[in-house]
Amino acid sequence: MKRLAVGSMIILEYSKWRIKRINDNILGSSLENSQSIEEYLRVVPSDLEIIKQDFERRNAKLEKKIEQMEEEKVNLRLDVDVQKLEADKLRKGKNKAEEELDSLKTDYKKLRLSMRTAGLEKTSEQWREDIREERNMSDQWERKFQEVQARNEALEKSLSESQKEKGELKDRVVELEGSLRQSKFCSRAKGKFKQD
Repeated sequence: MKRLAVGSMIILEYSKWRIKRINDNILGSSLENSQSIEEYLRVVPSDLEIIKQDFERRNAKLEKKIEQMEEEKVNLRLDVDVQKLEADKLRKGKNKAEEELDSLKTDYKKLRLSMRTAGLEKTSEQWREDIREERNMSDQWERKFQEVQARNEALEKSLSESQKEKGELKDRVVELEGSLRQSKFCSRAKGKFKQD
């Protein structure tokens, strides 16, 4: 009987101790660290999932950049084509102006020659007026020629800069395509690794 009495006391003391121990292990609610059950039970993504999400985000950004650069490339091509057309138009205008200037010079030479052979039918004041008019015409054509030449040089410079920029953009697109391929390759490799 003693054994039972001792046993029941031990059991009673053990029960009290156990209840106290269980109550000590239960976290009490504190206002500072209170979390909802949903937050407490929320699934924390693994490192691989975090890396995968980060990779997908970066991949999407790179794809957007590539699309923007391709649009810029198309726009630059259009700009280059327009500038080429303008440069061709200016070259034609320059050639026409040069031809007209040459024609004026030959006409002027012929006029001077005819004036020498015809004699002095006009007064010296009339001759001076004619010469002034011819010089003004010649100066106007010379200015037009210089303007066309300056515009042509500016367009050629702009064209070379556009072509240089186009080359740089092509290099950048190739670089981005390479990194996109590499990132897709890494993504596939990670996917295969995950499946294994």
